[in-house]
Amino acid sequence: MAKYVNLVKLSVGTESVEGLADWQSNHAVLTNDGYPRHVTRMWPKREDEVLAGGSIYWVIKGLIQARQKIIRLDEVVREDGIRRCAIVLDHKLIRTTQAQKRPFQGWRYLAATDAPADLPSTRQNEEALPPDLSAALAEIGVL
Repeated sequence: MAKYVNLVKLSVGTESVEGLADWQSNHAVLTNDGYPRHVTRMWPKREDEVLAGGSIYWVIKGLIQARQKIIRLDEVVREDGIRRCAIVLDHKLIRTTQAQKRPFQGWRYLAATDAPADLPSTRQNEEALPPDLSAALAEIGVL
């Protein structure tokens, strides 16, 4: 049984895994040591489980399509004085089998047993199916 938990997060405004990678290469979203990060208002209460091997699973166009290993959680305090959590991520985006996910706000926990499988390394660079086709196939359980 897995001793870690994952997070699942909408990648708002992203059209593809490549678009997410482009956004993460922007200097403004990088940590001082060069890792991509996502800043969120809420700090995971299950921090130890997240850091024990968890990943963030990205929802793009209504489908979980990729994941990134979570390296650490950094505290960020912006000009408003509110403490936020920066989820610091590995550089490598790993494509997963696609799984439909309804819209939600913030992030949610995702048990390791419920996480979509990684695509085999031979399929990591495949061109993605059109979003409508992917959604339809995921809805009927083919993807």
